[in-house]
Amino acid sequence: MVIKPKIKGSLALNCHPVGCKEEVLNQIKYVENSKKYKGAKKVLIIGASSGYGLATRISLAFGGSDSDTIGVSFEREGSKRKVGSAGWYSNIWFREEAEKKGLIAKNILGDAFSHNMKEEVIKYIKEEFGGKIDLLVYSLASGMRTDPDTNKIYKSNLRPQGESLTGFTFNVEKESMEEVTLSPATEEDLTNTVKVMGGEDWELWVKALIEANVVSEGFKTMAYSYIGPAVMEGIYRHGTIGSAKEHLEKTARDLDEVLKDEKSGEAYVAVNKAIVTKASAYIPIFPLYASALMRVMEEKGIEENAIEHTHRLFADMVYGDKPEFDSEKRMRPDSWELRDDVQEEVLEIYKKVTENNFKELTDFDKYKTEFLKLNGFKVEGVNYEEDVDLEELSKLKP
Repeated sequence: MVIKPKIKGSLALNCHPVGCKEEVLNQIKYVENSKKYKGAKKVLIIGASSGYGLATRISLAFGGSDSDTIGVSFEREGSKRKVGSAGWYSNIWFREEAEKKGLIAKNILGDAFSHNMKEEVIKYIKEEFGGKIDLLVYSLASGMRTDPDTNKIYKSNLRPQGESLTGFTFNVEKESMEEVTLSPATEEDLTNTVKVMGGEDWELWVKALIEANVVSEGFKTMAYSYIGPAVMEGIYRHGTIGSAKEHLEKTARDLDEVLKDEKSGEAYVAVNKAIVTKASAYIPIFPLYASALMRVMEEKGIEENAIEHTHRLFADMVYGDKPEFDSEKRMRPDSWELRDDVQEEVLEIYKKVTENNFKELTDFDKYKTEFLKLNGFKVEGVNYEEDVDLEELSKLKP
């Protein structure tokens, strides 16, 4: 079966398993040829199958720490007739490469928000993972959450607060720029988004792990967040998602106090740079900003994709000698993105961009390439005219 990308609007409908493998191998190769560091040996990553979560797992396993990892994710399995999700294959390819190195790379698939998942992970840590973990990275991105106590379903809603917001976004399928107007969020929208994207589940994970006595002395936990510049404030920091991130950051401060007292540990949020991820592609207005940012940072020689940014975060900051914290104890690897000279040039592009010139003013081609790479397309070294044997791939186990 020859697999070609299927896109509807800005939603990818399929993936290329061989491309997913090559992309994992490319990220591993980058890390192996980059700065080395010594970090946690036993790591749990919630949301480990793509974007920053997958990059975190690769950096920790292949960047000098030789970390054993447990990756929790929710992915669609492939079959003899249907291609599974990109994360399904990325999990498998990562595990295979890590095991070649003699590392433990356990993939546990299911609903990370559920009590059952927490119990399953804790059981595995106790019985097969050495009994304790040193690091928990929370990198979960989901549009929906079922409350584990009430079974009520909450759906996030990415809207501005207070008044409507009009801006431009990309239609990747049509390679066009389209104007969107977002109505202001209701109180229910705000509550639901905080419930899904805030820090509640992260806190439940940390407390469950502590109560089960499966965290080591000096245990560290971090969650990924984003702040962004003034041009993104309407949809991001001043929108529903911004309230969710504020809740996440408050959770970090609360957890930090708990861990200091109980484990001499720490908790904080790492504020990452804007990149193309499966989650960010859904955020209205964000794609246009990200493509302008790519162009400016590329011209200045400081552009980073997920693995480059994540590896710098761990090698220089988390386990290095160049940590950058702000006054609210948020780690700030996004400082390159928010440099004054970068943002001034991005804003100039933003002021001039139209539906007719956006491909010339921004780096739309790079944006689309990164979007396709998330699902195994446009990856160097892959022959996309060759048949993919789905029956053989269906034999793979996570």
